[in-house]
Amino acid sequence: MRSEKPKKKKKKWLRITGIILLILLIGIGGYVYTVWHSLTSAVDSMHDPVDRETTKRTSALNLEQKEPFSVLMLGVDERDGDSGRSDTMIVLTVNPEKKSVEMLSIPRDTRTEIVGHGTTDKINHAYAFGGVAMSMDTVEKFLDIPVDYYMQINMEGFKDIVDAVGGVTVNNDLDFTYEGVHFPEGEVRLNGEDALKFSRMRKEDPRGDFGRQLRQRLIIQAVLKEGASLNSLTNFNDIFDALSKNIKTNLTFDEMLDIQKNYKQAAGNVEQMTITGTGQTIDDVWYLIVNDEEKTKIQKVLKDHLSID
Repeated sequence: MRSEKPKKKKKKWLRITGIILLILLIGIGGYVYTVWHSLTSAVDSMHDPVDRETTKRTSALNLEQKEPFSVLMLGVDERDGDSGRSDTMIVLTVNPEKKSVEMLSIPRDTRTEIVGHGTTDKINHAYAFGGVAMSMDTVEKFLDIPVDYYMQINMEGFKDIVDAVGGVTVNNDLDFTYEGVHFPEGEVRLNGEDALKFSRMRKEDPRGDFGRQLRQRLIIQAVLKEGASLNSLTNFNDIFDALSKNIKTNLTFDEMLDIQKNYKQAAGNVEQMTITGTGQTIDDVWYLIVNDEEKTKIQKVLKDHLSID
């Protein structure tokens, strides 16, 4: 009889422990479902297919087979009555075997053929003339690589994305003041409004547009880093809401899952690239002229990274 009490107590504690675990699992399951539901809704809002007649991709891209791919990021300022221009153009090539990402900024004043428009102009005008499709076609011709995906970011709303992840930290290499905000050298913590100013300053930088491109890349990398942290899970509603309102992409939800599953190691190693050229005024318009040698060098790096023969 003495041995029955401990057994009863043991069974009682097992039941209590089991109930607690069950409640925790239900709670976690409900949380995961809420996150998942918010995520899928955000992706549905962001998804915007693009109609292109031709592409340099000769066969269908297979993300499940971990094939390297490319993304054109377009930072667009759109105002009422104006289709806007892509003042920020960044090409990412992602290679899971090399576990790396090449990030190339294309200066907006780069003079090149605007594919589908029959003109030679500043590369960022392609968006004003023909939207995302013409931008992708023009960049594809300029770099001589397939451009698989695009991601269009509303720069005015970018500050909402930065705020949603709780702000970002960047390592600033230039002391400057812009629109009433001082940005000292070294590590700087930025909210959304300040991050937008930080990424837009150009004229006070002796490097001009190249300095601005560098700061834009710093902000993008910082957002990705903050967004991937566990702390951001508590802000998932704000994050998904900001993304759905300010980003458009032709990536589908399944493709995003494949990238997360098969390419995530590459995100930890981002190599930054820049295009150099010489300024030249043609018909009273200033352009950046990229010579054939520089263009070939950039194309070779990107082709090697995409495993293109």
